[in-house]
Amino acid sequence: MAVSISQVTFEHHRQALGIAETKPRISWRFAGNASEWEQSAYELEVRRGSDGDSHTYSQDSPESVLVPWPEDPLSATEQASVRARAHGGADQASTPWSDWVTVETGLLDSDDWSGAVPIAADNETERDKPKRPTLFRKAFDVESEIASARLYITALGLYEAEINGNRVGDQVLSPGWQSYNNRHVYDTYDVTDLVKDGDNAIGVTVGEGWYVGRIGFDYSRNVWGDTLGVLALLKVTLQDGSSVQVKTDLSWQASSSPILTSDIYDGEQYDSRVEAGVDGWSTPSFDASDWISVKELDPPKGELIPLDGEPIRKTEEISAKEILKSASNKTLVDFGQNLVGWLHVTVEGPAGTNVTFHHAEVLVDGELALGPLRTARQADSIILHGNGVQSWEPRFTYHGFRFVQVDGWPEETELTLDSLKAIVVHSDMEQTGWLETSNELLNQFHANVRWSMKGNFLSVPTDCPQRDERLGWTGDAHAFGPTANYLYNTAGFWRGWHRDVWSEMQRNGSMIPPEYIPMVPTDGASNPTAVWGDVAVGNPWNLYQAFGDLVMLEEQYPQAQAWIDTGIPRNDAGLWNRSSFQFGDWLDPKSPPADPGQATTASHLVADAYLVRMTQILSEAALTLGDNTLSEKYLSQHADLRTQFQGSWLNSTGEFENRTQTAYALAISFNLFPTPEKRASAGEILRTIIADNDYLVGTGFAGTPQLGFALRDLNATDDFYAMLLQTKVPSWLYQVVMNATTTWERWDSLLPDGTTNDSGMTSFNHYAFGAVADWMHQVIGGLAPAAPGWKKIAIVPIPGGDITSAEAKFVSPYGEVASRWEVADDGFHLEISVPPNTRATVTLPNSDESTEVGSGSYEFHDPDYKMS
Repeated sequence: MAVSISQVTFEHHRQALGIAETKPRISWRFAGNASEWEQSAYELEVRRGSDGDSHTYSQDSPESVLVPWPEDPLSATEQASVRARAHGGADQASTPWSDWVTVETGLLDSDDWSGAVPIAADNETERDKPKRPTLFRKAFDVESEIASARLYITALGLYEAEINGNRVGDQVLSPGWQSYNNRHVYDTYDVTDLVKDGDNAIGVTVGEGWYVGRIGFDYSRNVWGDTLGVLALLKVTLQDGSSVQVKTDLSWQASSSPILTSDIYDGEQYDSRVEAGVDGWSTPSFDASDWISVKELDPPKGELIPLDGEPIRKTEEISAKEILKSASNKTLVDFGQNLVGWLHVTVEGPAGTNVTFHHAEVLVDGELALGPLRTARQADSIILHGNGVQSWEPRFTYHGFRFVQVDGWPEETELTLDSLKAIVVHSDMEQTGWLETSNELLNQFHANVRWSMKGNFLSVPTDCPQRDERLGWTGDAHAFGPTANYLYNTAGFWRGWHRDVWSEMQRNGSMIPPEYIPMVPTDGASNPTAVWGDVAVGNPWNLYQAFGDLVMLEEQYPQAQAWIDTGIPRNDAGLWNRSSFQFGDWLDPKSPPADPGQATTASHLVADAYLVRMTQILSEAALTLGDNTLSEKYLSQHADLRTQFQGSWLNSTGEFENRTQTAYALAISFNLFPTPEKRASAGEILRTIIADNDYLVGTGFAGTPQLGFALRDLNATDDFYAMLLQTKVPSWLYQVVMNATTTWERWDSLLPDGTTNDSGMTSFNHYAFGAVADWMHQVIGGLAPAAPGWKKIAIVPIPGGDITSAEAKFVSPYGEVASRWEVADDGFHLEISVPPNTRATVTLPNSDESTEVGSGSYEFHDPDYKMS
């Protein structure tokens, strides 16, 4: 029954190396199942400075999440070590001291870069075509014993660094994608083990990436800059306290890479015959006498700042499942899983052999379906050097694929399942949420939701990972946010992205969030649209509910306020201006394939409903932040807008003329009906609409996240279970029975006859409709926060359909929350686990009574419960 501290973290960093916060808040997560254990006080021991002296700070407080830094601020590049101990209440044990955990700041201002400047190869850069990646190098000496070494680095493009022939770190596609004109991320690496006493060399490969490569709808290149470059500072601290600094300046040299082109959309071309001329290029013994000089570039426009969240990393490797021959005799490889990343290739063949790999998500008539990619080639190629077995993978591109077409494989070498591996990449967030049920189709769907999230959380929340788009669409992010916050610890990921939301809103003083962020082109117009623009309000509030971070809510509140106060064009009633463009209930299943915004629900009805709800959230957030006056202001606006909505959209009987699932779901979920009686009547209408539609989905991006919760609030979860478990199109499980392994953009991205939807906008890896998993976690799994950050937990499982058991687990900021239920011959059984320093309210199915418990493990049984 002991309690211990399983993890200590700083802000929202998994690894607190090179962070921006000089007074990083500290959190600790608990392990153990002690009954009713609550923290009454804590101690923090902080060790900093060369002498290693530590100081201990005691605080009477129940807080264990994001507690204040107890000492003076850290200076630039300063390291400290922290451990924590928590004390229980009266007659309760204290935890042992946690392990020591290190935090270290990065470079905090321009002076800390010690004169390092961005450099580029001193040659003419390519303009209207892909740029060949560049190699940069510098040799240097270290004449004394090394204590530590740090590399601070970013690129005008994407980079990979090497020291003495060894790769630096395990990040890929660094420094990721941001609104580079506002913030430009740099990374920090501990390279102590790579630098040696004596001769050394550092090398950096830079490719296009998003910064200078093709991105966006208008085939733009050079969006943020037109030249590949690198900015780096290597700081080697010696045992005597002095330092050696190696900075990017005019003393570096440059050359061309064996990578011929590397493009986000089109893929990478690699000529391994060039390797011989650059063998050992990042080692001190390399002869670089024929390399060219470098030139200095202007400083990055955006503020140099560390990541708030996690970088992109390789997270797993997937083996090929089957090698096929198509009807046209093409060689196809099936990995069994739609994923995002690239191939690792092992091959041997004659010099000059060009092997090409085309990537796609599905097959149609046994051939690779390339049509959904539009103009994106998604093709990598390697020209072999002929000197034995080669292992290769691309470095500055990524693809969305399950199937690969292999062309030009050497006849001398058999293509086997071991020849190709699929490398999965995404922002390396901690997985925090799980759900397993007795329904295998539903389990597969939940797995599909997770895979689509992984594949589209690459620095920014993209819509899709394969076609010539891959943009940070705000409406998708808004819809999916609560689901994402359960599946992974997204706090740092969203924090960084919302910095870009706010910077993009402030362009030209418009206070309008663009439809996708970062904005491409950077001077493009921002069109105000509901749901998409509402991400500035809804997502910060969802983040606060998930992580309980008041500082982050306060940080993001100005963007929410600016959108509601300034960004939205209004009519005389204060609702949306009727001439404004709206995406509406995007991709409702009855919208025309070529016009997905023409949904069955009036687009301005959707916009007005969200406006009323967003204004209410703004009031609640102001109250949470302690501004009662501001809260009252928006509460009054909410009441007025609610009345205006009723007058604009409800008829004399209090019903919608626009009788759709989305119209009624939004109005019920957002409490837009004038009386409880009207709301109850509306609920019956919604249930009738659903039944008349054979329990098939009738919602798009705007209605889907709210539909299940509206029915839950009406005590009509059986209706939603009937929808959730439907397998005909349009439904969630239709995708599963069509062998999907990710969630789709359209309800019918793949038609029943096995052909793709030919609308010109068809993705098989889109997370938006996976927003329904939020309902699954709360209703099937029974887990939800009852107070911000899961300090209090609501455990309210509601069985339904043919599901006889379910198990859910969530790693909260306090520790692991778990529930497991089963319906058996002797009734309903529930087992739960509540982490230390939290409390939970448990409500059994068909019960109006709740039981409050503290930490520990509990079992509940209702012998009278029967499945309906």
